[in-house]
Amino acid sequence: MINLEGSTKLSAEEVMKRLKKYFGHGGQGMEVTEENPFCINFSGGGGSVNATVCTEEGKTKVNVVAQEWEYQAKEFLSTLK
Repeated sequence: MINLEGSTKLSAEEVMKRLKKYFGHGGQGMEVTEENPFCINFSGGGGSVNATVCTEEGKTKVNVVAQEWEYQAKEFLSTLK
C-alpha cells in the first residue's frame, strides 16, 4: 500500500475528471465504488485506489492511497502539472 500526495494548478473538478478517466472504464478499468465532489474510490484487479482532492492556498492538493495499484498512482500524480 502506498500513500502519495501531490499538488497542481488544475481545479479540483478537473482533477476529479482526470481521476475518473485514468482509473475508470476508459483507463485502468476500475469500478467507482464511492464518489462525491472531493473524494473518489475505485476497486478492481484485487486492489483499490482512494483519492481525496482539496483546494488550498490557490492550489489543488491530491492525496492518493493505493493498494496493488502503486505504480499507476505514481504515474497519475506525475501527469498533474
